[in-house]
Amino acid sequence: MFTDWAILFGMVYVYLPLMVLPLYAAMEKLDFRLVEAGYDLYAGRWQVLRRIIVPLVKPGIVAGSILVFIPSLGAYVTPRVMGGGKNMMLGNLIELQFGAARNWPLGAALSITLMVAVTLALLVYVRNASKSGAGHG
Repeated sequence: MFTDWAILFGMVYVYLPLMVLPLYAAMEKLDFRLVEAGYDLYAGRWQVLRRIIVPLVKPGIVAGSILVFIPSLGAYVTPRVMGGGKNMMLGNLIELQFGAARNWPLGAALSITLMVAVTLALLVYVRNASKSGAGHG
């Protein structure tokens, strides 16, 4: 407890389901005949993983990454409990500015900056998704 590893373990424990569920949904749709075709064409395990499975499961990986990225940026309960309040993350800094420091302008500026960063990340994802999906449908 109260170490960086404890925070990492706690964050992984909390956000792992948000990554696993979209990944599972994408892997459930995977047509295993394509994997068998890769093996029939003498591809090794790593080649099948890299050239067949990962591209087909990529939407699940991206969706899970977004579902983990957004709430982990603003996480402040898990780092506070697992880290003992010694480690400062962005969510903790914002909470500190609104709470004990009573510096509401800085807290508001940090909150808006966090929202802008998340919005930009989502816009980049949507723009890339619309470019790659334009020819499929």
